[in-house]
Amino acid sequence: MIFRLDERLLFPEPDLAEPDGLLAVGGDLSTHRLLLAYQNGIFPWYSDDSPILWYSPHERFVLYPSELKVSKSMRQILRSGKFRVTADTCFNEVIKACSAVPREGQDGTWITDDMMAAYNKLHTEGYAHSVEVWQNQELVGGIYGVQVGHVFCGESMFSRVSNASKTALIHLCQSKQFELIDCQVYTGHLESMGARMISREQYMAVLQSGLDK
Repeated sequence: MIFRLDERLLFPEPDLAEPDGLLAVGGDLSTHRLLLAYQNGIFPWYSDDSPILWYSPHERFVLYPSELKVSKSMRQILRSGKFRVTADTCFNEVIKACSAVPREGQDGTWITDDMMAAYNKLHTEGYAHSVEVWQNQELVGGIYGVQVGHVFCGESMFSRVSNASKTALIHLCQSKQFELIDCQVYTGHLESMGARMISREQYMAVLQSGLDK
């Protein structure tokens, strides 16, 4: 059953989501609603031509930083000094770059203007963060997402040159700030770096543990 949200600040129980993870429709992208969603394992994912859709997958595709796999060639790239990595220096540029990257199987972007405005506000208030990768003073890769306790909910990443987005993800994993990186959507690229599926119950246990602390 798909629930329709109104002005009240609440969500249905996440385990009531449809098989594809769709839980609710409607509501808004206010900071309070977004934070409530992430704290309950729910995230928005929709396009310009649809209402706001809220998902809570029954399985989560995640990466434990301790399970990160870095290939020998990638380790050489990291040691070479080819890239410079920063954090939270140009959040808006990262989210704009992510919105412009063509995605296989998608005609457009799910990072709408409203989404960009909402996540920029989350960043301003200290909840959303970005990692930037530079080459010769040019922004060539990055990732952005929302921090919930000890979980980093990765929203999107981009790469304008080979291995730039990998560099951003590796930096995030090696920062020692997070117990878990929520990748949300399966890709073979992330699986090759150690990401795997876990149950919603496992995911919520890690999420809640961080929030309790």
